[in-house]
Amino acid sequence: MVQIVTRSFLYAVSTTLLVVLLLDVGSAQVMESNNYKMQSDSLNAGGGLSNSESFKMEDTVGEIATGNSTSTSFNLRAGYQQMQEVFLGLSAIPDAILSPNLGGVTGGTSTGSTTFVVTTDSPSGYTATIEGSNSPAMRSGSNSIADYVPVGGVPDFALITDSNEAHLAYSPEGTDIAVRFQDAGSVCGVAGSDTPNRCYQGLSTTPVEIVRRTTPNHPAGSTTTIKFSVGIGGTIDVPEGVYVATTTITALPL
Repeated sequence: MVQIVTRSFLYAVSTTLLVVLLLDVGSAQVMESNNYKMQSDSLNAGGGLSNSESFKMEDTVGEIATGNSTSTSFNLRAGYQQMQEVFLGLSAIPDAILSPNLGGVTGGTSTGSTTFVVTTDSPSGYTATIEGSNSPAMRSGSNSIADYVPVGGVPDFALITDSNEAHLAYSPEGTDIAVRFQDAGSVCGVAGSDTPNRCYQGLSTTPVEIVRRTTPNHPAGSTTTIKFSVGIGGTIDVPEGVYVATTTITALPL
């Protein structure tokens, strides 16, 4: 009997567990409107932007109480010209090994999942995307299993495998999943609930946003689970092999 084994799905975007990005911001009253947010401002007696062919310099005159201050739990960089560090951490992402093994002739469904945690103190939150390294993503030598294609422009609420189909699909679950993968109880792409094991689509070599959060979550972080499913219909012959799909998760502060 032909067997299908799936494993080794995910790799972090960075070889390190933590990614630190620096944003040039100041410290003072935060202001916002319907379209814009001024994260920091400065009250001073003068200053401005100067530039040459090689450099740019922004200075202020008259600020008081500037400099670095530290305690056991906090670091303070006071003053408009202080560089505020925005922290973003992406946890290690284990492989997802799907089970059970599938008969390439008899077909069936094999499922598995993996999780990752993103932690950030960015005032605007973060976003995370997923992309496949190949198209189709799941391969065994020269053989492949197709990426699932939803019927409409949004993920399918229920994963459907016809008798002549073989495909790989995924669905993210968690508190911060993007609206695309949320549902209204029966239709995906509608802000509302996160029904388990619903709203599936196939991988793509183009990054797809699976998570979006608009507030910081440090220090607890947010956990996202990605569920994978391989479906093989009963009348399609899939060659024997160990089929592997590699994806990249990218997390960035907003």
